[in-house]
Amino acid sequence: MNKAKIGIVTVSDRASAGIYEDLSGKAIMDTLGCYLSCEWEAVYRLIPDEQPQIEACLTQLADDAQCCLIVTTGGTGPAKRDVTPEATEAVCDRMMPGFGELMRAESLKFVPTAILSRQTAGLRGSTLIVNLPGKPKSIRECLDAVFPAIPYCIDLMEGPYLECDENVIKPFRPKQ
Repeated sequence: MNKAKIGIVTVSDRASAGIYEDLSGKAIMDTLGCYLSCEWEAVYRLIPDEQPQIEACLTQLADDAQCCLIVTTGGTGPAKRDVTPEATEAVCDRMMPGFGELMRAESLKFVPTAILSRQTAGLRGSTLIVNLPGKPKSIRECLDAVFPAIPYCIDLMEGPYLECDENVIKPFRPKQ
C-alpha cells in the first residue's frame, strides 16, 4: 500500500517573510501525527497571501504531488489579503460546504468571532482540500470536529486508507 501524502499549506505573509515562526503548520503536522496510525508523508509549503500563489500551490500538491488531502491554515478571515477560500474555490471541481459549517459551529463554542471565519473545503480530482483557521488552538478544535469524516471521504474518492489511533480520534466509516 502506498504511503498517504498530505499537503500542509500555511498561508501567511509574515511567516513566509520570516518575521515569525510558522506555528500553525507545525500544529497541523502535530495533530495529524496524533491522529494517524498509518504511514503518511507531510508535503509542507509556506506561502504568502497571494491568490495566484495559493492556487498554484494547491494545484501542484493535488495534481503533481498527488496528495489525497491538503490542509491549509491562514487567510480565512475578513481582511483584504485573506483569499485562501477564493483560491480553494477557484481550483476545486466541487465544494464541500459542510466542513466550513461544522468548523464555524465548533469554534463558536469558544469565541464569538468564529462567524468571521470563511474556511471551506472542496474536491480537486481525488484530493480533498480543507481550509483551517490560522491559530494553532483553533486548528486542533476544528480538526477534532471534522477529521472523523475525512478518512471516509478519501475512501469514497478511492484514495489511500487512512488508519487512525482510535484512542485519539475515531473515524466514521459505515458498516459494510
